[in-house]
Amino acid sequence: MFSNALSFAFLAGAAMASRSTPTPSSTIGPDEPFGLMSLRSASPIHFGQFQAALSSIFLFLPSQNATCDDGQKPTNPNYATFALSEDGGLYLYANSATPQQLFVDRSGMGQGKLGYTTGAQPAPRNSERTAFSIDEYGDLSFNGAGFIACPNSIDGAWTIWVDAGFANPGGNSDCLGLAARTVKIEEGANSCSYTS
Repeated sequence: MFSNALSFAFLAGAAMASRSTPTPSSTIGPDEPFGLMSLRSASPIHFGQFQAALSSIFLFLPSQNATCDDGQKPTNPNYATFALSEDGGLYLYANSATPQQLFVDRSGMGQGKLGYTTGAQPAPRNSERTAFSIDEYGDLSFNGAGFIACPNSIDGAWTIWVDAGFANPGGNSDCLGLAARTVKIEEGANSCSYTS
């Protein structure tokens, strides 16, 4: 449904409405597909699309190299599609028996590492899986915490972390806090398998 960053941002325009006026139409139910867009005004990450590759979450990665099918023909969008379960688990959306589930490591070692596992792969030590939620404004959080993007990752991408109290997690520098705005995908959601 979204073919590039411009159309994703344009279609998400309704979701950019003032935080003081949430709309019921933007409500995302359990297991319904949605995209995530970074909001940080006057910054290089504003309107960035969340992507998934190599068991991590990124912004501005040149290619996810995901294998996707929009239900009509194989596609290769450059954004990730997510789904939130009733128990607060966040998944990469797929019509597959091999789930890809996100995890967060907020320990001193993990410093807010955000990643995903594939299939029966266990979550890393100290990680958590089921504290994701979407607030009344359509922003995703993890146990009430927002997200941080750090520059200079692979191919010039930014990596996404959960804010665990570290301004520059993982030895990074020049990281920026952001709001992760959900963008509901009404139809034609891409079912994808992302690289691990």
